[in-house]
Amino acid sequence: MNFRQTRKKTFRNKVCAFCKNKNLQLDYKNTDLLRKFLAESGKIEPRRQTGTCCKHQRLLTTEIKKARNIALLPFVG
Repeated sequence: MNFRQTRKKTFRNKVCAFCKNKNLQLDYKNTDLLRKFLAESGKIEPRRQTGTCCKHQRLLTTEIKKARNIALLPFVG
């Protein structure tokens, strides 16, 4: 491949886990599920990385914040 030629990158759209699986319930007590959406530093992962839809991302952040206030999840990793 020549230096000036570039490849076209194709990206797959990520699918919201909560829309895909209706059995997943967002609850502040389900810390195992909520930890999947936190970075190692304790920050909430953005939508473009997790693939959640806008509606579920908003619900996810409120549930994570509830769990942090009750000390089920850490504020800092």
